[in-house]
Amino acid sequence: MRAFTKHTGLVAVMDRADVDTDQIIPKQFLKRIERTGYEKLMFYDWRYREDGSENPEFELNRPEVRGASILVVRRNFGCGSSREHAVWALENHGFRVVIGPSFADIFFNNCFKNGVLPIKCDEEQVEQLFHRFAEHPGYRLTVDLESLTIADAFGLQLAFHVDDFRRHCLRNGLDDIALTLQHEDKITAYEAAREQA
Repeated sequence: MRAFTKHTGLVAVMDRADVDTDQIIPKQFLKRIERTGYEKLMFYDWRYREDGSENPEFELNRPEVRGASILVVRRNFGCGSSREHAVWALENHGFRVVIGPSFADIFFNNCFKNGVLPIKCDEEQVEQLFHRFAEHPGYRLTVDLESLTIADAFGLQLAFHVDDFRRHCLRNGLDDIALTLQHEDKITAYEAAREQA
């Protein structure tokens, strides 16, 4: 997965609580086994009309947030079933950071395993980000995993926490497979010894 150290990006907001994984990536798209190509399927039922055209009322279809890579959300984002496809869709679309007051546990864990940084901020801080987004067209944030800060060009500075192990993995682009492959020489030696026994 891509390493994450510091990211500056355009912000999009989703002013809805309890957005579940079936809304992020509807069930009919779970038959695919690839980890790519989900960007057009993300929020499918909200993004598109019945005729297949884009719904201009959906917040992520608005021209001013095209290319956004930071998503600010409300509480309990990613609830529902435990589909990793939801994070794949967000990552494929270009989101590197999701900021909200709370996330469903499995979704939260899946973000770290796929190079997306989920940041928990309290409700007041999230509300502040929503206000700043509304006040400043083309609103951008800088998220720094080294200093564990979120900043904007208007004086905002928020601290956040990520446990040391997850932080190490993100900074070095290590998913579960890459972590295992760090011990490849020991695995190879064990397998060779096993064959001789």
